[in-house]
Amino acid sequence: MIPAMPAAAHRSRRTSDTALRFGRVAVMGAVTVLVLIAGVWASWGTAQHVMLTKGRERGTVTVTRCGEDVCSGPYAPVSAGSTARARVEIDRSVGVRVGRTYTVVVKPDSDRVVRSGPAGVLYAWVPLGGALLLASVVVAGGMRRPRAGWLLAGSGVALLTAAFLAV
Repeated sequence: MIPAMPAAAHRSRRTSDTALRFGRVAVMGAVTVLVLIAGVWASWGTAQHVMLTKGRERGTVTVTRCGEDVCSGPYAPVSAGSTARARVEIDRSVGVRVGRTYTVVVKPDSDRVVRSGPAGVLYAWVPLGGALLLASVVVAGGMRRPRAGWLLAGSGVALLTAAFLAV
């Protein structure tokens, strides 16, 4: 016969289980928030130029050369106050090909450009899509919230798929 656990010991065990559960959720919540903030931070470096175009130079670039990391070509202005440039650089990605023309925004005080329009916005937020996927694993597994995990994963997959199709 197994002796019954005293009431005080039972309450103590329940309290420690609750404290551990709360601690796990708090730590995993902090990790999730940190991952999502890192995704937004990584995306905002490019997204700010694409989304906040007022006062920025806008135009088109026709890609003539591609290196290992960047492609380049002449810049033709579209917005008032923008000046033509013989050569600007755009980051090389799967969506940039030699001979094609892209709408772009010039980064301030440089000859670097980023894609604009819907494709540029989606491409700029790709790091956030990856962060959403990573956060979904933490939420579903670490916090034991599978529905919220699936929601985050679905959002990340939707963002990455849209960026892939648009670029």
